[in-house]
Amino acid sequence: MKTPGLFDADERPVRKKTTEDGRTVDAPKIVIVGGVAGGATAAARMRRLNEFADIIVFERTGYVSYANCGLPYYVGGIITNKRDLTLQSPTGFAARYNVDVRVGCEVVRISPEEHTVTVRELATGREYVEDYDKLLLSPGAKPVLPNIPGISDSRVFTLRTVEDTLSISRKAEEMGAKRAVVIGGGFIGLETAENFICRGIDVTLLQRGRQVLPPLDEDMATMLTEELIRNGVDVRFGARTVAIEHTRAGLCVVTENGKYDCDIVLVATGVMPESELALACGMKTGVKGAVVVDEYMATSMPDIFAVGDAVQTEDLITRDGVVVPLAGPANRQGRIAADNICNTPDVYRGTQATSIVKVFSLTAANTGLNEKTAAKRGIKYLKTITLSPSHATYYPGAEEMFIKMLFTPDTGKLLGAQIVGRSGVDKRIDVLAVALRAGMSVYDLTTLELAYAPPFSSAKDPVNVAGYVAENVLSGLVKQFHAEDLPEICECNDIVMLDVRSRGEFASGHFSRAINIPIDELRGRLDYLNRDVPVYVNCRSGTRSYIACRILSAYGFNCYNLAGGIAFAYHVHPELIVK
Repeated sequence: MKTPGLFDADERPVRKKTTEDGRTVDAPKIVIVGGVAGGATAAARMRRLNEFADIIVFERTGYVSYANCGLPYYVGGIITNKRDLTLQSPTGFAARYNVDVRVGCEVVRISPEEHTVTVRELATGREYVEDYDKLLLSPGAKPVLPNIPGISDSRVFTLRTVEDTLSISRKAEEMGAKRAVVIGGGFIGLETAENFICRGIDVTLLQRGRQVLPPLDEDMATMLTEELIRNGVDVRFGARTVAIEHTRAGLCVVTENGKYDCDIVLVATGVMPESELALACGMKTGVKGAVVVDEYMATSMPDIFAVGDAVQTEDLITRDGVVVPLAGPANRQGRIAADNICNTPDVYRGTQATSIVKVFSLTAANTGLNEKTAAKRGIKYLKTITLSPSHATYYPGAEEMFIKMLFTPDTGKLLGAQIVGRSGVDKRIDVLAVALRAGMSVYDLTTLELAYAPPFSSAKDPVNVAGYVAENVLSGLVKQFHAEDLPEICECNDIVMLDVRSRGEFASGHFSRAINIPIDELRGRLDYLNRDVPVYVNCRSGTRSYIACRILSAYGFNCYNLAGGIAFAYHVHPELIVK
C-alpha cells in the first residue's frame, strides 16, 4: 500500500521555500484542527521532522495543550494552580516549535476539493478561509447529554476542557456547594465524585447500569463500589435520570425510582466523537459516527488525516472497529499521522484500551478484552483470578491485589487483564499490556524475569503467579469454579463444600454448607469426605485450596478450586457467606 505522504507525484505540488543559505526546501502548509493530545503532539512532531513547514493549529478553546486527565483533580483542590493544567501556551508553543497557534478559533467547514477550511473567530464572529496542503483533524469527543428537562441549567456541568473545570470550581465556591449529584460512573464520574468528596461536598452517584467503570467486568467493579460507599459516596444503580428540576433550595435530580436534592450536577454519561466536520464534507464514518482511518491515520478524503477521540481504529485482539477515547492512543496516533504526513512511514497497529483509574485508595486498571466483550464477539476464553501481595509480605506496607486474566483455551494466548488493588497495580498492568501487545501467552508470563527486592515485589511477581495459575488450568492440573457459580453450587445437595482454612478463619465467615478441614489436617481426614460426589474447595485466596485439590485428586476425588478464593467471593456474593 502506498504511504499517503506529502510528496506523492499524483497529488498536489509541494510548496517550496528558500532558506537563508540559499537552499530550496519543501515547505508544505499543514493545518491542524484541534490541539490537546493528538493535535498538539502531531504539531510538535511535524516541526521536528520539517523545520520549514508552515504549521497552523486551530483550537476552539483558549488552551492549545492541557492535561485533560488532570481536570477532576483541580475540582478537588489536589491540583491548586490552574497553570499546572496547561502543558503549553500558544506563545510557548510558537517560541519552541514555530507553530502558528490560533486559540478561540473554530473550523466550521472543510472543502476537500478546494483544500480549504473556513474558520470562525469566536470572539468576533469573523470568518475567513485558510488553504492547506495537508489537513489533520483532532477535534476530540463531546460529552453525551441526556435529552431531559433542566439539562441546560447553569448549575449542570460537563467536564471536558480547562474552562469546564474552572467553571465548576468557581460555581461551587460561589454557591458554597454542599451536595452534588454525579450522573455516570465512568472514569470522569468516579474521579470527579472523589474530588467533590475531597472538597467537602456530599456526593450521590447515579449509574444507569449495574456497575461502575464499564471497562471492568462486574465482579471486579464491585470493589470500586465498596470503596466509593466506604468514603461516603451514595451510589445508586438502575438510576435512569429523567429530569433536573429547579427547587427553592437548589436542584433536584429525578430518576425513574427516586429524587436527589443537590446544589450542583455533573453529567458524565460518556462521550461521542466530534465528527460533524467530517460528516458534512462526505468523509467516511463508522462506529458512533467516528471518522474511519486506515493504518496511516489517513481518512477517505485525499490529504486529510484524523487522530484521537474522533476516529475509529482497530481493536488489537478482535480487529473490529472501535472508538477508544484515551490520551495514550491519541498521542501515538498524532505522532504516526505526523510521520506519514512528513514522509516518515509508520503505521498504527491497533488499540488495546489500556487504562487505569484511582478511586480513593483503590486503583483499577485493565488492558485488552473483558468478559463482556469476549462473549459479545463470540471469542472462547478461560479465566483466572489470583490474589497477590504488592511486595514481599514480610516487608512493611504490602497490599493485596486481585488480577483477573482472560486467555484462549488452546494456546493460552493472553486476551485481556484487569487488576484492582491499593498498591503496585500500575506496574503489573503495564507488564500485562506489553505481553498482550507482544502476543504472548500465559506460559510466557511464567518466564518473565521481573525486578525483585522486598520493598517492590516478591521473588514470584504477581504477574508470574497469574501465569502459573493459568498454566495449571490449561494443563488440567486443577479445575476451577468461579464466584458467579456460587448461588447454584450452594443450593446443590449432591456436592461437598470444603473450606481448608484454619478454624479461626472459618469462624470469621464461610459458605453456609461448607465443612472445615484445615489444609494441614486434610491427608489424615480424607475419610470424612464422600468420594462419590464432587468436592468444591475454597480457602482465602485460592492457594491452599489448590494444594488441597492436588491432594484430593491424588486420592481419586473429583474436585474444583474456587478462583480468587473466598476473599473474592466476599465482593461478588457477600450474601452467601455466614458467620
